[in-house]
Amino acid sequence: MSAELGLKRWHQVIENGSCAEELSAIIRDDAVFHSPVVHTPQVGRPIVVAYLSAAGNTLGNDSFEYVRELIDGDNAMLEFTTEMDGIHVNGIDLIRFDEDGMIADFKVMVRPLKAVNKVWEQMAAMLEKMKKS
Repeated sequence: MSAELGLKRWHQVIENGSCAEELSAIIRDDAVFHSPVVHTPQVGRPIVVAYLSAAGNTLGNDSFEYVRELIDGDNAMLEFTTEMDGIHVNGIDLIRFDEDGMIADFKVMVRPLKAVNKVWEQMAAMLEKMKKS
């Protein structure tokens, strides 16, 4: 199954710190990212890598933990929890992989509203910082 192979790679990249080079190696050229705080889908490897790197740097703190995984064919759903500035964040990564286990589509959903606002605030700051680098 492509999702099983893709998830194995995904977890390795996460454990290594979500660096851009490793993310780029598991994402298709035409991948699409759906952010919980941006209204339009973000298309193409460079922008998907930028968003996932920023997410790894904001959400991926010491409290980040995947608490459930569901796999169905090319699709995987990973539920996560984390804490950001004292706000509990509960979210889902919904990932579709291609036949080679590469990420084709990545959607992030976050709750509650306080968490969405905190994610927006910190992601915006991280993306701005990445632009300047």
